[in-house]
Amino acid sequence: MTEALLNTVDIDKQLQDATPQEILAYALEQFDELSISFSGAEDVVLIDMATKIRPDVEVFCLDTGRLHPETYAFIEKVREHYELEIDVLSPDGEAVRKLVKDKGLYSFYEDNHQECCGIRKISPLRKKLLEVDAWVTGQRKDQSPGTRAQIPVIQEDKAFARTGDTLTKFNPLANWTSEQVWDYIRSNNVPYNELHDRGFRSIGCEPCTRPTTPDQHEREGRWWWEEATKKECGLHRND
Repeated sequence: MTEALLNTVDIDKQLQDATPQEILAYALEQFDELSISFSGAEDVVLIDMATKIRPDVEVFCLDTGRLHPETYAFIEKVREHYELEIDVLSPDGEAVRKLVKDKGLYSFYEDNHQECCGIRKISPLRKKLLEVDAWVTGQRKDQSPGTRAQIPVIQEDKAFARTGDTLTKFNPLANWTSEQVWDYIRSNNVPYNELHDRGFRSIGCEPCTRPTTPDQHEREGRWWWEEATKKECGLHRND
């Protein structure tokens, strides 16, 4: 970090009316050890914006081992399009082996998705975030009114911070809508996952994601067998 941050609550108030590009510029100015979390359409919009400010911005993504083939192709498309090194994170092989051995490949349909996500997503993310001072996500308030409606533009990430240290989290698209994201993608020739053309609006692991109809909210295609209030994997905790 190049200078001490003010209280994040105060900064959040100052940045509420800023554009995503301005928020990213602020984040990149404040932090040298910063990385963008990449998985979906919102994240590539952030990559497109960020590379225009810092071409060698750090990007990482989570390979759970259960992604759609189209998603793996998408990762490579983004890598080539922006000439970026993408840090692809994998879960601990022994932990995955034990889960599958004890409970099979589809235990999440029976006892909720938290255990599987904990092994395949949360653990590798936690390890990665020990290497940085700040990270950037593509969260939007309208993605999930039940769980994301109060997302700030900047926040202290207490869930993944090193003991005795601070970790800052930026959500530059917090105040954008899905329509604004897609307008940007089309206007700037930004690559996207071809599954979006098949009715997938929110894309996660293959067994846990399905297309949605026009009258459904985008998050209804994720973990559809569970209650709406549980449609988070733990990547974006606020505790």
